Amino acid sequence: MYKRILFPCFFICFGFLLLGSCDSDFNELGADMIGGDNFEVGEPETFSVAAYNPQTGPVETSDLAINALGIYNDPVFGKTTASFALQLRLPDTKPVIDPLYQPEIDSVVVSIPYFATRETLETSGLATYTLDSIYGDPEISKMKLSVYESKFFMQNVDPNSPTGETKKYYSNQKNDFDAVKGQKLNTFPDLAQNDEFFFDKKQVINITTDEEGVETPSYKSPRLRLKLDKNFFKTKIMEAPAGKLSDDSAFQEYFRGLYFTVEEAPGYQSCMAMLNLKGNSTETSNLTIYYTELKDKTLPDGERVKKTIVMSLSGRSVNFLENQPVNPIPESGMIYLKGGQGSMAIIDLFGRDANGNSAELDNLRTKKWLVNDASLTFKVNSGAMSSSVNEPNRIYLYDLTNKRPIADYYSDQTTAVKPKYAKTTFGGIIKKQNGRGYEYKIRLTNYIRALLKNEDSTNVRLGLVVTESIAEINNKKLKTEIPTFGIKYIPTASVLSPLGTVIYGTDAVIPEDDRIKFKIYFTKPKQN
Repeated sequence: MYKRILFPCFFICFGFLLLGSCDSDFNELGADMIGGDNFEVGEPETFSVAAYNPQTGPVETSDLAINALGIYNDPVFGKTTASFALQLRLPDTKPVIDPLYQPEIDSVVVSIPYFATRETLETSGLATYTLDSIYGDPEISKMKLSVYESKFFMQNVDPNSPTGETKKYYSNQKNDFDAVKGQKLNTFPDLAQNDEFFFDKKQVINITTDEEGVETPSYKSPRLRLKLDKNFFKTKIMEAPAGKLSDDSAFQEYFRGLYFTVEEAPGYQSCMAMLNLKGNSTETSNLTIYYTELKDKTLPDGERVKKTIVMSLSGRSVNFLENQPVNPIPESGMIYLKGGQGSMAIIDLFGRDANGNSAELDNLRTKKWLVNDASLTFKVNSGAMSSSVNEPNRIYLYDLTNKRPIADYYSDQTTAVKPKYAKTTFGGIIKKQNGRGYEYKIRLTNYIRALLKNEDSTNVRLGLVVTESIAEINNKKLKTEIPTFGIKYIPTASVLSPLGTVIYGTDAVIPEDDRIKFKIYFTKPKQN
């Protein structure tokens, strides 16, 4: 009987405790409730924002996954010429060249995939493609492309670093490589391989013939594919001194790599492509030596067999960027964002001073309002950009002080078919009217919530750059620190982009409606 009475009493008491706990939680979380009789969502409020626009100067471009090649003429930002040098890596099974087998090179081919989208596919394997990440018109553009033996040794470890840091190479070091370049290697008679090179969107078709004469086609996506001087590789590789092909370290000291340069071809326009230099699991960049040798070295006139040596292009690399600005008179109050060796913006919120202090922020923290949404809106100067064919698809806002993304970047898990358009809530994607960009908008709601809730949170300086890849959040070092702001690094994603845009800043000379806008929507207690 006691049990029959105690059990109901226990559950009744537990229920009261639970309700009390819930009521306590409700009271604590009341500031986080939207709506209700005691709260209201008002119009967005605008807060102080200031923007500065320093040049980045030369930037580290060593070991980028994506490298630019070509010439891009931008009527606003001028001409950028991109070239690169790279090291090769030996295959896992190191080649053994025995002269008694009488090796003879048939051809040497370097292959670097383009970024391309397949449009059609036939059952035979034939396909059509469009090229991605091309700036300029590849249909009418041709350039003079030269591939040289590189004689500049790219070190792995910086000898001047007390901690053994990786040696860095910069966007303005082309002259160092020019001074010691070797012989030109792409001398094949086909002008499309050198003096009239262009980015070809056609599928690559290889035909192999077996011992019975049966031909079998294989298909690859569009790529830079050049035949190189086989006599050079006969001497350099097939007749290499003992030990030079034993490991990558010895090999890269002996054969220091390839050096790709471009020049304008008379009578033609130019363009620039982003190349998948390091490759991935399905698309690899490599240099292949196709050769034959005797099947039996004791039979000098006997049967020959086909063999290959496949070397990846995944060693150290450096992308060179030569800028020739058009030297326009900068419009007062404008912010010029340019990728590569370009320029960025520094953003200060809430009237932040150089030490990070802000009376505006301190006052707002006392109100204990709930932040529903916070954003920065940047309007494009469409007049200044009217002559530019290509505009950056995206800009990227980040924590400049700590060189990392802000909270809203991490919290946004949205995806897209094209990775460049992922994290759509975080934003920064260009908005267009009649095919032209007019605005970029970035959300920083979670960043502002944390800043208001935690009084010990630092009101850091924010950086703003153009981006080639929203997934890339690492940084590259500037060759020279920006002294006024102490900036030593810039996001790698900006280094990868050749594009630029002009946005309105925050100066008083800018019309109010065009200035950078920092807006917050709050839920507040109702005013009685």
